[in-house]
Amino acid sequence: MHRKLARLAFSILFAPLLAAALADRAAGAAEPAAGLPLRVGAATANFAADDKMQIAGGIDPQYYQGQEGELRAVATVIQQPGSGKFAIVACDVIAVNRAMIDAAAERIEKSCGIEPAHLLVNATHTHHAPSTTHAHGVQAEPEFVRTVENGIVRAVEEANSRLKDNCHFAFHLGEEPNIGQNSRLLLADNMINWVGSSVPILRPTGPFDPQLPVWVFRDSEGKLVSVLYNHSTHTIGSLRPGVRSPSFYGLAAQALEEKWGAPVCFLEGASGSTHNMNCSVADAIQRLKRDVTDGVEQAAERPVARLASIKQPFLFKVRTFDEPTEDKKVVDYCTKHAPGMLDLCTRVFRQARLELKPEQGKQRETFVQVMLVGDVALVGVPAEFFTGLGMEIKKRSPFKETYIADLANDYIGYLPDREAHQLGGYQTWMGLHSFAEEGTGERMVDQSVAMLQELASPSTADKKP
Repeated sequence: MHRKLARLAFSILFAPLLAAALADRAAGAAEPAAGLPLRVGAATANFAADDKMQIAGGIDPQYYQGQEGELRAVATVIQQPGSGKFAIVACDVIAVNRAMIDAAAERIEKSCGIEPAHLLVNATHTHHAPSTTHAHGVQAEPEFVRTVENGIVRAVEEANSRLKDNCHFAFHLGEEPNIGQNSRLLLADNMINWVGSSVPILRPTGPFDPQLPVWVFRDSEGKLVSVLYNHSTHTIGSLRPGVRSPSFYGLAAQALEEKWGAPVCFLEGASGSTHNMNCSVADAIQRLKRDVTDGVEQAAERPVARLASIKQPFLFKVRTFDEPTEDKKVVDYCTKHAPGMLDLCTRVFRQARLELKPEQGKQRETFVQVMLVGDVALVGVPAEFFTGLGMEIKKRSPFKETYIADLANDYIGYLPDREAHQLGGYQTWMGLHSFAEEGTGERMVDQSVAMLQELASPSTADKKP
């Protein structure tokens, strides 16, 4: 297994005819090189869950009765002559972890011939599914973790078995400005809003990204094979209270899938600082169905002259902290804004810091991934990535079309930017939900951009795996 992981830190760039396909960002989109044939397959696998499982997403364990929609893995496998196979998977869970993905990747490589560096697994971050990780006072559900790992493998294997020849790729960039907003609001008392506050709001402290890109794959007869879409808001909210749910993004995808007869996949964007605060779940579902339908109908076909992926290790440290200072942050906020949560939050965060105390300053390893389909880039980051950091990658990327899939391949908690750390607030409190040292987010941006630049370098076109 360690030998396999060692092979992840390379670029996989294909076909000597392809270097001319890159766009010159400064001059706008250049004429693309002729596309090579694509084989594409897609499939889903449901995750079984029951009422006895702890639900992720809260400070303490919750137990839900019943379910709406399906919790599932949605996989798209793409193959091109000479390039090998690639798989993009989204899972209706709050997070995926490295152990789970490593195990699934090893099985997928054996059964499908897909290299681990070609596999990107994103969590949709629904807060209405059984827990897959230990955060706050919630433990991972081992049985559900195994179910998710098996579901990832099943979905990829089924998608691989359904590969169709001579498929076509189309793309459309839309917007959805009404679902979500920057939720780190500066209050009149100079605190950052989390829950319970009735203090006047002064301003948002960061941006909101309304972009809604849609990837469309069709077979040689024009029939849909797979649709993927991406948006950057926390996936919280079910139609019915107290039930398991893929939330509005997943419910919209499943409704469209039933209509079209092809898998529809949602990829969570850089949403660590963005929540849906004003749009009802029912309205969000209708808006997303409309947005994605418009994207499919308006998508322009793009020749795919190149498939590529780079997955590299990323090193970071657990930040050091002063216990009284961190305790005061939690106590002060809850005392003033959420007194009903004071005892719970104080207890849970103290326990989290106790667990993290011996880890202070220790180095940890995770992964960052960049993937290219034609001239459209996807960046996988293993965290609840602040929206501003995601937008910075987009701004600095050499590819005009660049999008973020956060909570990809691993989970290292929230990654705020430096300004957010200075402002404070829940996402920066030391805990199992936020433990990377300050500046980790900016370093991840720099590494992601460097990897994108490596993909864009014509000299890499001749590199071999």
